[in-house]
Amino acid sequence: MNTTVHALRMGGARGLLDFRAFLTNRQDALSNLMTSGTLLAVLYFLQSAAADGTSLTAGAVSLPGVLGMLIATSGLIGTAMLLATEREDGTLLRAKALPRGMLGYLVGKVVSQSLVILLNILVVLVPGLFLFDGLTGGLASGWPTLVWVLALGLAATLPIGAVLGSLFESPRTVGGLGMLPIMGLIGISGIFGPVTVLPVWVQAIAQVFPMYWLGLGMRSALLPDAAAALEIGGSWRHLETAGVLGVWTVAGLVIAPIVLRRMARRESGSAVEARKQRSVQRVG
Repeated sequence: MNTTVHALRMGGARGLLDFRAFLTNRQDALSNLMTSGTLLAVLYFLQSAAADGTSLTAGAVSLPGVLGMLIATSGLIGTAMLLATEREDGTLLRAKALPRGMLGYLVGKVVSQSLVILLNILVVLVPGLFLFDGLTGGLASGWPTLVWVLALGLAATLPIGAVLGSLFESPRTVGGLGMLPIMGLIGISGIFGPVTVLPVWVQAIAQVFPMYWLGLGMRSALLPDAAAALEIGGSWRHLETAGVLGVWTVAGLVIAPIVLRRMARRESGSAVEARKQRSVQRVG
């Protein structure tokens, strides 16, 4: 059997096993899903506030943006932290020893992280359809948009997350330095309020990155057409959404294998042991 095909099959199988392990690990599953549940609760308390220019509540308008945020943060930071953790504990080194091991490893992480993100999306979306007026009507005609935005969003963020993870030797560094720019971009991407209230130059920066487009795409899938009046240009801009997310997808797919191969070449037993010793010293 071709080694590449074998690596892809093994990576897919490993991703399913990792996801099953996630579901059976009560602590990991609860801590992960509690974040989504907390976001849903915050949105629910916004029920009494009306979104300017629409008949929808602020919670209903913000929920699609929160879904986009979950995709972006889980795809970027979640993947980066996972890769950095497994680099530190030697999992990555063991994968490197297998034929086309890095390809299989990357496929496995993409599969497992995609399933975790999908689960988090469902935790927010399914109750949200019952809690917030106006979303069900939008989804009735917008579910194809929801599907392609979700798929393209995963493709745009997961490889870039792997690149970020390869740049940090420790998950603690990812959670610190890595989170700062991501949270800053979320703050200017119109997740919790219309981006049109921000200065034009800030809007321009936001439109370079996937967070804004993921939020916009999710709003276009779940909100009625009248809500587009809150957006830049008064339009959902589907072509632009697909274009920007597509560019990030291509960039990630090109850059990630190169960066991961270079990182894998530097991995050795002594490097893993040195990281473990530094970790022990920090704990001590």
